[in-house]
Order: sequence, then C-alpha cells, then structure tokens
Amino acid sequence: MKVVGAGFGRTGTMSLKAALETLGFGPCYHMTEVFAHPEHADFWLAAWRGEPADWDGVLGNYEATLDWPACTFYEEIMQRHPDAKVILTVRDPERWYESVRTTVYTLSMMVIRSPTTRAVFRIISLLTFGGSSTGRDVLVDEIIWRGTFDDRFEDKAHAIEVFELHNEEVKRKVPSEKLLVYEIKEGWGPLCEFLGVEEPDEPFPHLNDAAEMRRNLGRLRTIALAPYALLAFLAILGFVLFRWRARR
Repeated sequence: MKVVGAGFGRTGTMSLKAALETLGFGPCYHMTEVFAHPEHADFWLAAWRGEPADWDGVLGNYEATLDWPACTFYEEIMQRHPDAKVILTVRDPERWYESVRTTVYTLSMMVIRSPTTRAVFRIISLLTFGGSSTGRDVLVDEIIWRGTFDDRFEDKAHAIEVFELHNEEVKRKVPSEKLLVYEIKEGWGPLCEFLGVEEPDEPFPHLNDAAEMRRNLGRLRTIALAPYALLAFLAILGFVLFRWRARR
C-alpha cells in the first residue's frame, strides 16, 4: 500500500481514484470495489466490530485506498503500511453536506425505507455485479450512517461537525511530511509533487458528477414506483369494468 485516503466520500474520491491509477498507484480501493466484490462487506463489518479481519486478503493487491469504508480505517491501514503517504480530500463543508444528502444518503434511505426500492436495487446489483447488495447495505448503514454520524445525518449541523472533526483529527494524527490536504480542483500539481511523480500530459479526471447520480436516483424512483402505478391502473380498470357491467 502506497497511498492511504483519509477523506470522506463525496470529496472527489472517484476522480482521485482515476488520477492515482493514471499515475501508477493502482489498483485503488474505493467503495465501488465493494459493489464489484460484495463479499468484502463481511471484512469491513468484522474490522468495524473488532473481530478478526483478513486485511491482506482484501487489500493485499491494492496500492491505494480512498472513500468509505476504507477512510474510516485510515489509522489501521497506516499502521500496517508505515511508509504509505496519506491524502485527505476536503471540500467546502456546506457543499459536501448537500452532495452527500442528495446522492448517497438519499439512495441509502430509499433502500432502507422502501421494500420495493430495495428489491429493485438488489436486482440491479445482481445483474450488474453478479452478487447481492445485502451485505453492502448493512455496511453502509452500520459503519457510515449509524457509526460515523450517530444516525443523525439529517441534522446538518451535526453531520458537518463530524466531517470537520474527522478532518482535524487526520491533520493531528498524521505526520505533516506524510500528509497532503487536497482539493480536487487543485489538479495534478500538488498531487504529483506530493507523490514524487511527473504530471501526465492529459486533463485531470472529473468523475461521479452529482447531477448524473441524481438523475440515476430519479430513474430508480420511477422503476420502484412502477408496480404501484400498475396496481393503481388495474384497480381503476377493475372499478370501471365493474360499473360498466352493473349498468348493463
């Protein structure tokens, strides 16, 4: 492991993943890896609960980590890889909160609160990644929403306070010579200088746009509501046919 990401999700981690892999620090572990490998959820939950966890078995082939759930364990990963450098991705707290609230938090609550949405999302996960999303859903709820934000993410002031306290903790605990506090908008310059590599002759990647994710959430809502719309249509059709027959 050469790079440890300590920043929360929705701080540009998907773009940074692509950037690190372009620079040769790949593969990079990101929440997307839990989608691709649903069995990894058991590992992260075991680590969170203080149970035996196979760190090398899951992270052994990766050169970098970013995003949730790995950022929650940045200290443990640092201890296992003392020569690794740490990147703390940051952004404006207000914009960070709105980004999380309207994307990953909304999706999580849709899955948790709506059996229909949950079923649709699990079918999509099965067709896309070939595995169940059940363990990942438990991971996200237990480690992120309940564990990190005390089940109070909808309390904006509390969520932002947790975000800022985490960032300050990282700055306090990681030796300054090993830490880069980084905003994605800074581009290649500070990142390449920190890692000791040359800047590539290509634009810095900008991925996982929140607007696109919100559009996908809208599509998921539409799909999830389709069965209810069909039932309503059949109920109305049945009522109309009943009235028509009664008048004959």
